[in-house]
Amino acid sequence: MDTPLPIRRALLSVSDKTGLVEFARALAAHGAELLSTGGTAKALREAGLPVTELSDHTGFPEILDGRVKTLLPGVHGGLLFRRDVPEHVAQVQAQGIAPIDLVCVNLYPFEATVARGASYDDCVENIDIGGPAMIRSAAKNHAHVCVLTEPEQLLEVAREVTESGGTKLDTRKRLAAAAYARTAAYDAAISRWFAGQLGQEFPERLSVPGLLRQTLRYGENPHQRAAFYVDGTQRPGIATAEQVQGKELSYNNLNDTDAAYECVAEFEDPAIVIVKHANPCGVAVAADLNAAWDAALRCDPVSAFGGIIAANRPLDEAAARRITAIFTEVVIAPDADEAARAVFATKKNLRLLLTGGLPDPAAPGTVFRSVGGGFLAQSRDAGRVGAADLRVVTQRAPTDQEMRDLLFAFRVCKHVKSNAIVYAKGGATVGIGAGQMSRVDSARIAAWKSEEAAKAAGEAQPLAKGSVVASDAFFPFADGLQAAAAAGATAVIQPGGSMRDNEVIAAADAAGLAMVLTGMRHFRH
Repeated sequence: MDTPLPIRRALLSVSDKTGLVEFARALAAHGAELLSTGGTAKALREAGLPVTELSDHTGFPEILDGRVKTLLPGVHGGLLFRRDVPEHVAQVQAQGIAPIDLVCVNLYPFEATVARGASYDDCVENIDIGGPAMIRSAAKNHAHVCVLTEPEQLLEVAREVTESGGTKLDTRKRLAAAAYARTAAYDAAISRWFAGQLGQEFPERLSVPGLLRQTLRYGENPHQRAAFYVDGTQRPGIATAEQVQGKELSYNNLNDTDAAYECVAEFEDPAIVIVKHANPCGVAVAADLNAAWDAALRCDPVSAFGGIIAANRPLDEAAARRITAIFTEVVIAPDADEAARAVFATKKNLRLLLTGGLPDPAAPGTVFRSVGGGFLAQSRDAGRVGAADLRVVTQRAPTDQEMRDLLFAFRVCKHVKSNAIVYAKGGATVGIGAGQMSRVDSARIAAWKSEEAAKAAGEAQPLAKGSVVASDAFFPFADGLQAAAAAGATAVIQPGGSMRDNEVIAAADAAGLAMVLTGMRHFRH
């Protein structure tokens, strides 16, 4: 039987004091002596609770500006000795060490200190030593000691102590597991920060911290289990989003929404991105979101049904009415005014996510992908090209409008699965071909999409007529470029670097196309 163990003595030392006083009252009401230090002790005294300073309990003062206050036999002996081993009991009694049955500790806010851009010395000073040591000692001896590391755990333990007079073994096991996970994530954050300070993008040992945000209904398919973890970096995006309304987010929702928001953040002008199955099916920039929506939807209205919508500006009522005119799974934006929220509220299943900001597309970061027996790590694709980076290689140079559209199309191409082909005109996509094994097939699919979109809009000519075309990587043969020319493209942007670049350039000249090379590719697998 899981007999609750009483709490005779508890050590409380927390920076986040949420629920602290209520928790301490519950312990004291069941006979627990409260040990504490610094601000925690002050808060408990102000609440009228009796508190013993830890230095008085151990008989050893805090030294080295508080760096040493818990790394003492009087603390760790009281935590680690096994109550069921007579030799342990005799040894601690001989040394005058009293048992400590519960530890509640928050670690120094190292992650938050780094996130606010603190100095190197400040970051080092916020590396907690005594806290993790106490947590690990208590967790190891969870058969006899209860350890708490998060504010939300306090209410559960207080209720258990109140109802049963102590803590149960199952509870202590679960809290011990959570404690080790917390110290592991803490150490991972510290090790990654140190690696960054030393310029080690890929250190010999790499730990990835993660905090469970949400257990998901299932993964990509119903037979797969899944969860959503955040890494604590606070980069604006899917991890910082507040879900204002709608059904629970799924694995695919989160993946697709992230793809949409990362894409829309590429643009300075008001922009709308529509994503389906992690690929953009419509992207546009315009003077306002309403015009951008109309242009993005025009690219592929069929695929947009049931898609993910991302905006890089706060949403107003007019934009909300346009978006809700078709079935939409998720809408993500920096914000939405009250009128827009009211419109979205009429679609109770639509998920509305507001992030408070946009991710920086040029920011550094690391991308991970699992493989059998390990994982791959690479720096995120933060590459961007401007007009000054382009090299004109054809007899005809792009016009100013073509140049603007070429740069726009290449930014979109970066977010389309390879092989990627994007036709664009007037700051909007008019045909997208994604994820094909052959680049020429992507070019043909994008052209066919533009024809279908023209039919849906009642237009006589394919949307790609008079457009520019972007390719995420070089054309290995001239056939892909020729397919784009046949679709009506007038200018091309591509990385270059093929053994047959001269053939491709000659084909562009023969078709009267302008072509620029970026020297940068954007594979996305």
